[in-house]
Amino acid sequence: MEADLHPRQAERLAALRSYEILDTDREKDFDDIALLAASICDSPIAVVNLIDAERQWFKAETGLGVRETPLATSICSHVILENDFVEIEDTLEDPRMVDNPLCCGDPGLRFYAGAILKTKEGLPLGTLCVLDHQPRTLTPLQRDAIRVLANQVMAQLEMRRALRVAGMLRREVDHRVKNSLQSLSSFIRIQGRTLQSDDARAAVAGIGTRIEAVAALHEQLYRTDAGPMVDLASYIRNVRDYLVGIAPETVTIDVEAEPVVVSSRQAVAVGTLVNEFVANSFKHAFPDQRPGRVLIAVDADRDGTVRIVSSDNGVGLPADADSGSGGLGMKIAELVCMELRCDLDVESSPDGVSIRLEFPADRGSGAVEKSVLKPVSA
Repeated sequence: MEADLHPRQAERLAALRSYEILDTDREKDFDDIALLAASICDSPIAVVNLIDAERQWFKAETGLGVRETPLATSICSHVILENDFVEIEDTLEDPRMVDNPLCCGDPGLRFYAGAILKTKEGLPLGTLCVLDHQPRTLTPLQRDAIRVLANQVMAQLEMRRALRVAGMLRREVDHRVKNSLQSLSSFIRIQGRTLQSDDARAAVAGIGTRIEAVAALHEQLYRTDAGPMVDLASYIRNVRDYLVGIAPETVTIDVEAEPVVVSSRQAVAVGTLVNEFVANSFKHAFPDQRPGRVLIAVDADRDGTVRIVSSDNGVGLPADADSGSGGLGMKIAELVCMELRCDLDVESSPDGVSIRLEFPADRGSGAVEKSVLKPVSA
């Protein structure tokens, strides 16, 4: 006897397909549930079963050896029309199963117990069921176990759907954020060219530097899906890739970095400082198109102290440079060091300029302490 269609069949099928689970590969998470159900119930067969329009398809099974069967012989297609849990002690005594070839054969499926896989809206997708070749009954504990495991199947399905939807939303947000940052960066550059005041140009340039650092971080997070923590070495290479595009033809940029995990907040601060240092090296360190090199080094101690050294082999700072002015963008540097809770060492000689800072890797505290810039050494 073939089962009637569910009274909300169209809604039910739409809900089933929204999980995008049909015809997917086997997965250990579901296989383990089927195996555990069979073990707890001492049954040779257990199935995570989904009722499609014209077939029943098994996301997981043990003891059957097939992935789908037609609805005409499906016991579960009857069960999804019933209450949350169905137990049939002897299928040949049930008028719905008495002519079912799966039950009448030798050996036939003589026992069935299953919990319905139901959405939050009450729509049945299928069942988690156990079957046996002998008539029998389950214990109360076994029935409870089947119910709990069916809930776990639905939890897995809901989690996968939620992650997929979240991923689509994130990609859309990432696309919009990227476009917005690009538009804002272009606007800042255009506005900077129209300003007459050196202070105004410096302020706008500082804003542009920050935007570029955030854009590089966004690209890093988008590529890696890293969440709030970032591999600083990979991020700095991403910043370097951007800077290479605006570097003078005679200047190279190298990165020597080992993997170091920091918070995204710290990564933006470091990227801002590195961006500012390299941009100033381009402007001041290599006059008359002299060839040169800018190096960014990143490493960390076992105690979590992160060390950043940025250097160039240019002409060095002017003799009258101090920590309150000059081409290094000291105001930006001071802000960065406040965020990182660190001091900044600046060294200059006729062989170039270097900056060095050390800070503790952030574990999510978000605390910011003020720091002091150490004087420039000639």
